[in-house]
Amino acid sequence: MISLENVAKRFGATVAVNNISLRVNQGEIFGLVGPDGAGKTTIIRMLTGVLRPDSGAITVLGSGNIETVKGDIGYVPQKFSLYGDLTVYENIRIIGALYGRTDKEIETLATEVLAFTKLLPFKDRLADNLSGGMKQKLALAAGLIHRPKLFFLDEPTTGVDPVSRREFWHMLYRLNKEGMTIFVSTPYMDEAELCTRVAFVHNGRIVSCASPAELRAQYPYKILELRASRKNLRPYLADMVRDINAFGDKFHLVVDHPLQAVLAVRERLNASGIEILSLKEIPPTLEDVFVELAGEVN
Repeated sequence: MISLENVAKRFGATVAVNNISLRVNQGEIFGLVGPDGAGKTTIIRMLTGVLRPDSGAITVLGSGNIETVKGDIGYVPQKFSLYGDLTVYENIRIIGALYGRTDKEIETLATEVLAFTKLLPFKDRLADNLSGGMKQKLALAAGLIHRPKLFFLDEPTTGVDPVSRREFWHMLYRLNKEGMTIFVSTPYMDEAELCTRVAFVHNGRIVSCASPAELRAQYPYKILELRASRKNLRPYLADMVRDINAFGDKFHLVVDHPLQAVLAVRERLNASGIEILSLKEIPPTLEDVFVELAGEVN
């Protein structure tokens, strides 16, 4: 379905993508995860034919010439790029016309995709007057108007409220069950958990690629989840754990031996007058995994 072999891309002196190789199989929901500037958008733009690689080979839908398969590719860019002064329906009609659909085909397809994305009741509303979540649904509808086999989405839910994010992913799951292969970049670890496989990109390189379960199983340390009466615990615990990361009102302590670490942490915080609200071992999350991977390559 998708193949990259030793693909590289530079922008002046900046290496955006550094000799990456990757395979994506038909029927997958494939996730691309990494910090800002890691190279995720550049990878997607090369896969959709927006950018040309400086070196290496890219094959999409069995073709080394992406122009020949663009009719089977859908794309939702990182930023909303439709026409704000046109209505929802007018935007969909323009996209359909660009793909060479007849007026009758456009009317049928527009009704289908707007119903699917729950935008049909808002078809006469200007795009500028939509909420952030509804704008992303409109971008999704525009990307589906030609019924693509392969769908690329570049951080489609960034800045969208949690309810709209959940609805958006329900729609992606429905499309995938109907046979569509989905390639999505995301900054959200809960979204990465929903993917068939995930590639972690850092400094233009793919550091690791596996299913979410495999990535968690490969994590080499143990995690203690700690809630305490003080918010900044690093000065108290940094010398006795591998790392400390904040997760909302909790901390994840990275340790080698959880039983010994629990006793040591309790002793240290009690001696410092800090109340422990909860302290227990938990399985590592994808965020724990990616924090560790990023640290390894820095």
